[in-house]
Amino acid sequence: MRAIQLNRFGGPDVLEIVAVPKPEPQAGEVLVRVHAAGVNFFEVLMRADRYAVTPQLPMILGVEAAGIVEALGHGVEASLLGMRVAAPLFASSQPFGGYAEYVTIDASLAVPLPDALSFEDATALMVQGLTALHLSRQSRPAGKSVLVAAAAGGVGSLLVQLAKRAGASRVIAAAGSKAKLDLALSLGADAAVDYSNADWPEHARAATGGAGVDIIYDIVGGPLTAAALEALAPCGELVFAALGRYALGAPQMEAMIGRNQSLRGFALLPLLSTDGLRDGLLELFDLAAGGQLVVTKGGRFPLDQASHAHRLLEERGATGKVVLIP
Repeated sequence: MRAIQLNRFGGPDVLEIVAVPKPEPQAGEVLVRVHAAGVNFFEVLMRADRYAVTPQLPMILGVEAAGIVEALGHGVEASLLGMRVAAPLFASSQPFGGYAEYVTIDASLAVPLPDALSFEDATALMVQGLTALHLSRQSRPAGKSVLVAAAAGGVGSLLVQLAKRAGASRVIAAAGSKAKLDLALSLGADAAVDYSNADWPEHARAATGGAGVDIIYDIVGGPLTAAALEALAPCGELVFAALGRYALGAPQMEAMIGRNQSLRGFALLPLLSTDGLRDGLLELFDLAAGGQLVVTKGGRFPLDQASHAHRLLEERGATGKVVLIP
């Protein structure tokens, strides 16, 4: 089968298409013919060896895929054969391998897809959908004003909608261009601020009538984090989900203490039990299949153009989910 392999760290061009043996499902596993594989920004960081953990090479990137079950390992129910499923590899014992024509995964982790949900949309609702869902559950927005950073991205575009569904009094979208802000507004955001402008925190505060934002969901990190604190209300909460891109020092932390503000970290994987993973995905799949949750498309590339997909994400040119089609 064809797969995209990472043999050395570097720019997008280090991604190589190779021929590797098709995996065989072991006891309790299913073999999935991949129809769509998700591409995530943290995989861009891994490729360049800029992630929090250096992966062991060679490796096949990709932590999420969706497709059709083509073969069963010993002990797997026959009813799964031919089923359309999501394969959340990130929750399995072998968390990579999605940039390929086939993957194997434990049958208990293969989540059935509604007929009305495309394979491409299903990839957007795994890492990014679950991240948005659990962010809205960890720091509940009901009755509060919230700011969503990178509001046109894969996580942000879903979080804008989920925060509105959860009863946020006001959702403020933050992004770096008019087109991205227009997208976030079309998804239900009440106001939008362009964080390429230095005075964006002032505009964010103005969108709350000057009170400041109750919850900031920071999935960007870097310089944005310190600036975001200027928009945070007294007793407000900064939820930090930008792994490896910290930008807060002692002065900012001391200022937060003086304003009774809190900093909350967020990591998805520790929150996911097998049952919780399935329940969360089924909820997201049903919402999207029923038209209550819009999945935005960021780009669709053939498998052998994985380097183009990575370049698009690296240059911050995507709005919504980027996928590979084997």
